[in-house]
Amino acid sequence: MKDNARVLALRKKNRNDIKVMVVAEDHRQRMAFSDTVRGFGFTLVGCVSRAQWQETGELSNSAIDIWLIDSDYDDSVAIATVASKPAAVLVGFSQAPYLNESQEYAKWQRKLKRKFAQLLDLPILVDAPAYKSADTDWHYVVFLGASMGGPSAVKEFLDNVPATLPICILLAHHFNQAMIGTLPRILNRHNDWRCKIIASSQRIRAGECLIVPIDKQVVCDSTGRVILLDQDWHGEYKPAIGQLLKNTSDVHGSELINIIFSGMGNDGSQYLDLIQDNNSQLWAQDPSLSACPSQPQAIIDSGYCNFVGSPTDLAKKLTDYIGERAASHSH
Repeated sequence: MKDNARVLALRKKNRNDIKVMVVAEDHRQRMAFSDTVRGFGFTLVGCVSRAQWQETGELSNSAIDIWLIDSDYDDSVAIATVASKPAAVLVGFSQAPYLNESQEYAKWQRKLKRKFAQLLDLPILVDAPAYKSADTDWHYVVFLGASMGGPSAVKEFLDNVPATLPICILLAHHFNQAMIGTLPRILNRHNDWRCKIIASSQRIRAGECLIVPIDKQVVCDSTGRVILLDQDWHGEYKPAIGQLLKNTSDVHGSELINIIFSGMGNDGSQYLDLIQDNNSQLWAQDPSLSACPSQPQAIIDSGYCNFVGSPTDLAKKLTDYIGERAASHSH
């Protein structure tokens, strides 16, 4: 339930002035609520079980803007929530995954963000970042997928994207295993990007272009790590662009920009409905300007593509997009 007048007043508050109370029986659930609420920048008044809440009488007298209740909602709870004059009371939630189940946990967090955003008419909450460590210097992840004809297109793109942008680039390129060691040297020329093949698990950093290996899988997690697995890629495409695109979208949501360049086949187009649900951006190189048009054309034909252009156009679009997002957040 929500009080529309109080919701309007809530929208004018600073985030750290918005007070949230959590009542949940499951310890894991309380940890997940606490992590997500603090990630919004809200003030967590309490995060307790029903028994703990009833023992702590002073919490019942606090002014609380939002209640999250994952416990029995009986008359005593209803009376207490009404007395605090909240803007909204949310009741009943799906079980949160364990924190180390990074992909599922990130998806659970985004579902809660969307619930907040829709109920409170605060769409900016959907863009609230997932957990990042204190030394994070990036705001967005840019995932590039390419195949035949890709090196020259990706090189043109990197030459026109400032390495000072708050982004990390992850490149999945269908390439010859014997030749992939030459790719960083090709892409590094005439720009300031630090291009390297992923050889160990690591945190992503701004100004880096991490190249996914062909012989081993990698996965991203919600803490900003790229984890190298001692496993081969499944299927005929190596690395599997579609698999990586789904993983990065599940983890980074609206902080992800996907760009598919020249290539043969349709790798990358398998999970586009899920990517759309995660509010990730999806762009493609203009097929008429691609050495091999089938891969970007498959993205365009899906109906989910947000922008089409030359590699230089895509670089300008990225720079403008990040500037617009920064301006929106500052407002």
